[in-house]
Amino acid sequence: MSGWKLGLGRSVLVGAFALCTGAAAAEELVWARYGDIDSLDPHRATSTLSMQVWDQIYDTLLAFDMDGKAQPNMAESWEVSDDGLSYTFKLHDGIMCHDDTPFDANDVKFTIDRAFGDSPSLTRTSWGPIESVEVIDPLTFEVSMSSKFGAFLPFLADSFSSMVCDSNTAETFGSSTGIGTGPFKLVEWVKGDEVVLDANPDFRNLGKPVDNEGPPHIDRLIVRTVPEAQTRLAALRTGEVDIAEPPFDDIPAIEDSGELDIVVADNTGQNVFWEFTISRPPFDDIRARQAVAYATDPQMAIDIIYGGLSQREWCPIARGVFGNDQEFCKQFGYPYDPEKATELLTELGYGPDNPLETTMFVWTGGNRHKLAEIFQAQLAEVGIQASIEIMDIGTMNARVKEQNESPDDPSPGTFDMMTWGWYDPDILYALWHSPGAYSGFQTPELDAMLEKTRTTIDEEERLVAVQDVIKYLMENAAHIGLYTPGWEWVFAVRPEVEGFKVGPFLHPIFLDVQMTTG
Repeated sequence: MSGWKLGLGRSVLVGAFALCTGAAAAEELVWARYGDIDSLDPHRATSTLSMQVWDQIYDTLLAFDMDGKAQPNMAESWEVSDDGLSYTFKLHDGIMCHDDTPFDANDVKFTIDRAFGDSPSLTRTSWGPIESVEVIDPLTFEVSMSSKFGAFLPFLADSFSSMVCDSNTAETFGSSTGIGTGPFKLVEWVKGDEVVLDANPDFRNLGKPVDNEGPPHIDRLIVRTVPEAQTRLAALRTGEVDIAEPPFDDIPAIEDSGELDIVVADNTGQNVFWEFTISRPPFDDIRARQAVAYATDPQMAIDIIYGGLSQREWCPIARGVFGNDQEFCKQFGYPYDPEKATELLTELGYGPDNPLETTMFVWTGGNRHKLAEIFQAQLAEVGIQASIEIMDIGTMNARVKEQNESPDDPSPGTFDMMTWGWYDPDILYALWHSPGAYSGFQTPELDAMLEKTRTTIDEEERLVAVQDVIKYLMENAAHIGLYTPGWEWVFAVRPEVEGFKVGPFLHPIFLDVQMTTG
């Protein structure tokens, strides 16, 4: 297990330092996760694991409140032009970069220009159709758009828009350095092992949804990679680790024992759903897609596997995201109805002697293999023989795209338990606007509807546009919601840790955290 240090505990090291110097022991918190970050550079990765570390090193112009609405943060105010094509922002004065240089409008311009540069951000399209950034004075800047973009302000509250200081050098940024203005400063990143962060004494909380308005109470945050869930749990019990994702099967026992606190994140923005290879049979016919939807009972499956830790999701966007309305989506959804599934399969020519054969792709972790086995059994009851292939999410993304781009493949088309997490319904544009994230379901009509969700900035009008897209995707059985949240949303916390909070869209916040002695 790469880099996992057992033996000489941090309490011994800190205590020895205190004895030698006479100083009070530093407050250090260790957060163990199943995987490492991909990059320190917010423009070079898209994983939740990376995003959660960026939250600590960098800050954003806006910040989400606990309801997921974008509020002022580094930017204290902004104005939008009458035509909706330009935004003028005013920064708070006195924000400092970790290298003791002032953060100003030039750093904002550096960040955005870099996102659109020769090696653009992986989330470049989520910034919107930005044409230019003009520095008006050190605390004022203007962003100009080529067309209206309804998701711009929410994006400025997300970690993918993290502001980086212009003192970052291209040679080392992202691999070993990252200079921001966030609550913690980077000490070191030992790849595959840990990210060590020290509290930033100059930090001011200007918009994050916690009580602490100043720097963190703890002195050091160590984000450690511990792939095995049982090893994380053992380390939690011995005190080597303070916060970690526990093994799902052990959560009821942990709750019953009271030895650790269980924190469940709300409003994660995560959506797990069925999608299909529609470039060839059987799922080029809507009836086959509908049959899978009617034949599977997500509520029963998640109750068995997750208990009360997940919720049935009817919409193509997750709870807490603008446009999610469970009752609206249910109108166009597919309730569990095996008889209807059988009827559709009969229309297609399938039956007991001629089952529909396919393959279900599933990504690893979170007990999803057990979930897939329940769905497999449900499908078998109506005459769908679905083999299961389990793989990491990166491999699955590539396989799904490959399947959609292989219309002449003689093997049956596949379907998959896909997942995405996002803060705004603009995720539907990324997934389904031609050519789409996976080259899957796409039509000119859908493209036009998705364009409207982007170019409409009036909230009420945008809601109508978003729900038009939701209805279209569901009626065409292209995107079938299953459950939310989907991954990394349960944290086990040692009792001496107080004030740990998970903000919306799965952003752990450590500003209020204090370590007690019991």
